[in-house]
Amino acid sequence: MKLAFIIDPISTLDPCHDTSVALMEAAHIMGHEVWIAQVNSLSVVEGKAWAVLERVELVPIELVEGRWVAANPWYKLSDRTFMCLETMDAVFMRTDPPVTVPYLYATYILDYIDPKKTLVINNPSGIRAANEKMYALQFSKVIPETIVTADKQIIRQFVEAKETAVLKPLGNKAGEGILILQPSDRNFNSIIELSTLQGRVPVMVQEFIPDAKEGDKRIILLNGEPIGAVNRLSAAGEFRNNMATGGTVAKTDITPREHEICSQIAATLCQDGLIFVGIDVIGGYLTEVNVTSPTGVREIDRLDGTRLGHEVIKWIEQALHSKNKK
Repeated sequence: MKLAFIIDPISTLDPCHDTSVALMEAAHIMGHEVWIAQVNSLSVVEGKAWAVLERVELVPIELVEGRWVAANPWYKLSDRTFMCLETMDAVFMRTDPPVTVPYLYATYILDYIDPKKTLVINNPSGIRAANEKMYALQFSKVIPETIVTADKQIIRQFVEAKETAVLKPLGNKAGEGILILQPSDRNFNSIIELSTLQGRVPVMVQEFIPDAKEGDKRIILLNGEPIGAVNRLSAAGEFRNNMATGGTVAKTDITPREHEICSQIAATLCQDGLIFVGIDVIGGYLTEVNVTSPTGVREIDRLDGTRLGHEVIKWIEQALHSKNKK
């Protein structure tokens, strides 16, 4: 197969952590061509999506004494080529959030790939529909009590009723801007004003889940099915469990309650073309659905001895084989 990955500059990626590298590496090991591009290289020409692509060869990382170790250099690039993306068997949209205007425009360009010819993961319209905070609201039976508003008074009433809540900006990533809210905080009004840009931008406010101290579980789903999980634990003096904020990871299992959550959201994910997804679960509650560039694969592989990237590439092989038989 020929696989294209739309990613941030490859020089900025961490081969021992980034899931995009794990997927590309798996494809390379399994004998497929791996090509990369950046969002600013996308174009529409004669009604088709094109990109400036570079073929990449990767040196697989190795597990040494429980740690991933990468070669230096760990990748080699070919010359750049301007190609129609429909010459690819599959295209991965793996640029990191936030979903800015350039990111949004990139998804519009990817709409001009014929899905009968090339599989796009994740579906561009699905990415646009699935704000990683807001998307979870439709699964009301499995999320903590939540409001979304820019109104200071509504937020205060909610927090007073819950005593403690968590504020999340709708567009950020990796724990950026997440705050603990308590009605007695003398900075309460200022926090809301800053977070909502003086009442102009809505934020999410969720009931605080005490079990957060036990970790924030990332579960990877492939075509609606859970294939692995890792528990993220906060660093000392930090309430956020994100790896980007210094959190550590621990081996974990997927509980019956978490399988139930996956079952409840699977049909909607598949309907929206969200094939590769990472959900966040705290204390048996769904808190986020990550669809842009969900991570965690390297950590799961290291702790569980799995190769989730290979599972994803095998799924694509089978999906394309089934499509070609029709």
